[in-house]
Amino acid sequence: MEENVPDTPLGRMYKEHIALILKKDIEALLDQYTPDALLISSFSGDRTPKYFKGREELREHFKGILGIEGLQLQIAFWGESNDPEALMIVEDIKMQTADGEASMRFADSWALKNGKIAIHFAGMVQYPDGTYA
Repeated sequence: MEENVPDTPLGRMYKEHIALILKKDIEALLDQYTPDALLISSFSGDRTPKYFKGREELREHFKGILGIEGLQLQIAFWGESNDPEALMIVEDIKMQTADGEASMRFADSWALKNGKIAIHFAGMVQYPDGTYA
């Protein structure tokens, strides 16, 4: 499923993150975040940033994973730091949607505090229609 993920603490956390998405286990996914975490997303169709702060807003954002089927991903870029604890990745994604197979490219960055995601930048780099952000 995940290719090119290193066997490091952040690599294992990332693999767990993807496994929780595939299980559609939103509560366990939220446990990877600090209670006051901020997620900034560019996944909306209108290409404007969306901000989700705290567990309740993150829960609403993650309800979008309920429609994901057949997720396949490959890491195109991986960069991590232990001090401060941070991760930057670019993922090539394929998945099934209500409209058929979608291919896109995501950029995710995490800033962690005490082993939990405090800030998550979730960006669409290439949209399913082939256009770029």
